[in-house]
Amino acid sequence: MMGKKVKKEAEPAAPRDAFDPLPIESKKAETVVLMLDSPEEEVLAKACEAIHRFAEKGDENRNSLLALGAVEPLTRLISHEDKTVRRNAFMAVGVMASNNDVRRLMKKLNIIPSVISKLSPEEDIIVHEFATLCLASLSVDFTCKVQIYEQNGLEPLLRLLSSPDPDVKKNSVECIFNLVQEFSDLHADALRVIFNCLEDTESVKLIQGNGGLEKLLQFVITPTTPEVQTNAVKAIARVAESSETRKLLHEQNVEKALIDLLATENKSVHTAVCQAVAVLSKNQSSMDTFRLLNGIKPIVQLLNSQENGVKEAAAQALSSLSSGNPLNAQAISEAEGEKLMVQILKDCCSGTVSHVAAILTNMASQEALRCSIITHRAIPALLEPLQSTEQHTLISTTQLVAALTCETEGRAELRDAGGLPLLVKMLQSNNTEICRNACWAVSVCANDEPTATEMCKLGALEILQEINCSLNRRSKFSEVALQRLLDSNPSIKYSLTGWLSHTDITADGFYDPGQARVGHRVPTLEDIAKQVINQHRAIIAVNGKPQDQETAEDRQQESPTEPQTSSVLGSKGSSRASKVKGKGRQEEEKQKDEDESKASVSEEKPWSLPYDADFHNLISEAAKTVVPKNEKAEMYTALAKLVCNAMGGLVDIEEQHNFPWELHISELKIELQSNIIPIGMIKKGTYYHRALLFKALADRIGVNCSLVRGDYNRTWNEVLLSSPRKTGFYPQPQCYIVDLMHEPGNLMKCGTPAAIQYQTI
Repeated sequence: MMGKKVKKEAEPAAPRDAFDPLPIESKKAETVVLMLDSPEEEVLAKACEAIHRFAEKGDENRNSLLALGAVEPLTRLISHEDKTVRRNAFMAVGVMASNNDVRRLMKKLNIIPSVISKLSPEEDIIVHEFATLCLASLSVDFTCKVQIYEQNGLEPLLRLLSSPDPDVKKNSVECIFNLVQEFSDLHADALRVIFNCLEDTESVKLIQGNGGLEKLLQFVITPTTPEVQTNAVKAIARVAESSETRKLLHEQNVEKALIDLLATENKSVHTAVCQAVAVLSKNQSSMDTFRLLNGIKPIVQLLNSQENGVKEAAAQALSSLSSGNPLNAQAISEAEGEKLMVQILKDCCSGTVSHVAAILTNMASQEALRCSIITHRAIPALLEPLQSTEQHTLISTTQLVAALTCETEGRAELRDAGGLPLLVKMLQSNNTEICRNACWAVSVCANDEPTATEMCKLGALEILQEINCSLNRRSKFSEVALQRLLDSNPSIKYSLTGWLSHTDITADGFYDPGQARVGHRVPTLEDIAKQVINQHRAIIAVNGKPQDQETAEDRQQESPTEPQTSSVLGSKGSSRASKVKGKGRQEEEKQKDEDESKASVSEEKPWSLPYDADFHNLISEAAKTVVPKNEKAEMYTALAKLVCNAMGGLVDIEEQHNFPWELHISELKIELQSNIIPIGMIKKGTYYHRALLFKALADRIGVNCSLVRGDYNRTWNEVLLSSPRKTGFYPQPQCYIVDLMHEPGNLMKCGTPAAIQYQTI
C-alpha cells in the first residue's frame, strides 16, 4: 500500500558464546611457538609463517627455536588438513633442517615418511620446494639415506626433476646425489666407523676376539683406494695403543705392510703410515724390524715433503724410532737426515720442529753423530725455535741445546751465535719443564769457562740464586746449574759463598771482590778497572803469567826513528838538502803519529789484567823451596813461612792493631791509580791477603788446600793431614788451619781453642 511504512525485519542476534575476531601480534619467539598448538588454522598459519621468517635470519635463531620446542609441533603441522597451514609449516621445516641439531631431532621424530608423502603431483609447488629442501639436508646422514630409500623416496624425487620450479629441481638433484653415494665403496666409511669405535676398550677386545686385526691388515695389504688404506692404517694405529695389541700386530708382520704403503704416492696414506709407525715403535721389536726392513730411509725422505702434515708425521715417526735406539739413530744419519732436519729447524712449523729437535737429541747421545749435527750448523739453526712461544718447541729445543753443548765446539758455537741470552732468559720460564731443561743446558755449558763467564755477565747466577731460594721452583737441576757456574768461576764462587775447596783452582785472572750478597751481581775485573779510585776495600788480583812483549830491538827494526837515521847519515857537516829532506820526513812522521793516534782511539785494545812479576817470582821460589819437601806437613809449613815473609813477617798477636797494612794498601791504590792491586805487590798483608796468597801459590805447585772467608777480614786456609800409620792403615785425615800471621807454619787442628782464636777477633 502506497505511503505505508513497512516494518524492517530484524537481523538475527549473534550467539552469546561467539568471540569477536582478535588480531594477534607478537615480537617474542616464545609466544609464537606457543601459538603452534592453537586449534585455529589462521593462528597456525601465521605462526608458521613467522617462524619461517625468523629461522631464515640465521643458525642462531634456528638454535633458539629448537630450544623453545618448535620442531615437534612443526613436524605434525606438515600433515595438517589446511593447505595454508601445511604450506607454511613446510617452509619453516625446510629452513630449519639445515641445522645439525634440528636434523638429529627430526630423525628421532621420524619426519621422513611425512615429508615423502607430500611429494605427490597434486601438492602445492611451494610444498615441493621446501619438502625437497628438507630431504636434501637430511640425506647427508647415512641413516637418513637408508630411510629415504626404504620409504621409496627416490621415485618421487626423480619425477620432480621435471618440475617447472628451479628450486625444486635443485633440491631434488642434491638429495639424489647424496643418496647415490650409498652405492659407492662402503669400506672407507665402515673403517671410519671402526676407527671411532676403537676408542672404547671393550670394542677393541671384541675386534681382537673376532679376528678383526687380520681383516684390518688385509685392507692394508690388498690394493684398494687410498681412502680405504688410509682409514685401515688409522684403525691399526688406534688398536696399537695397547701394548698387547702391538705385540700381536708385530707377530703378523704389520711393519712390512706399512713400509710397502710408503711406496704409494698418496699424501694421506703417508701421513697415516707415519702416525702408525710412531705408535708401533713403542714396541722394541717393531723398532728394530722397521730398521731391518729398510723402512727408516723412506720416512727420512718424507721430511722433504711440501705438505706440513706429512713432514710432521714423518718427524714424529723418526722421533719414536730413535728414542733409546742407537742403531735406528745411526740409520737416520746414514739416510742423511741431519741436513734435512737442520733445515727444518730454520723454517718449519712448531709441531715439526719439536719432533725434529727430539730426533736430534736422541742422535746426539752418540759422540760421532753429535759432532756431525754440530757440523751441519744445528746450533745457529736453533736460535729461531728458542724464541718460540710454543712450550713443546721450547722443551725439545732446550733439551737439544743441552745435548749438543757437551762438545767444546758446540759451546763455542752457541756463544758465538748469540744463543746464550736466549738460554739464560728461559731460566725465568714459568713452565717447570722448560726451566728444568734450561738449567740442565746451563750446567752443561758451564763446563766451558768462557761460556760460564758470559752467562754470569747475562745474569744467570742471580736468576739461579733466586730460583734456589724458592721452595716451589727449586730443583736438583737448578742446584746443579748454580754449582757448575760457580765451579767454573772461582772468583764469583768465593765472593758468593766465601769458600773454595782444594779442587777450586785460582788460575791467573782470579780476584777477590769481597763478600757479595745473594742475588746481587758480582762485577767483573774489567768493570772494576773502569771505576774511579775509591775508599772501598781493594780488589786483590792474581796473574803470574808473563805477557808477550816486543823487545826494543824488534821495534827499532820494524819502525826506525829519526835520530837513528840521522846517526847513520851523520849529523855534522850534513848538506842543506839533507836538512830539507829531514824536515820533510819529520812532517811525514808527525802525520803518521797523528793517524796512528786516531786509529788507536777508534780501535781500543780490550782490557787485560797487568802482569804481576812479584807473584811470578814467588811461584818460582815456592817451586824451589816447598816442592822438594817429603812430608805434606813440611810443605805446608814451608809455604806458610814463604807467604809470611813476603807479606811483612810475623805479627805479634798483641800488637797486630799496630801493623800498618791498611796504610800500605791505600798507598798502593794511589800509586797504581786503581782499585785493583796485584797480590805480589802487597808487602804488608793481613789475614785475608796472606790466605789468598797461600791458596794461589798452593794451587800452582800442586799442594791441596781450601780458602775460607770469615768475619771482619779474617780468612784462613784449611788442609787435610793424616797421622803416621801405626796399625797397618791410615786413619781418617784431620782438618788443620795454617797459621800465616803469628806463628808461621803452625798447623792448628780445627775446633781447638788456638784455631778458633785465629779465626775470630
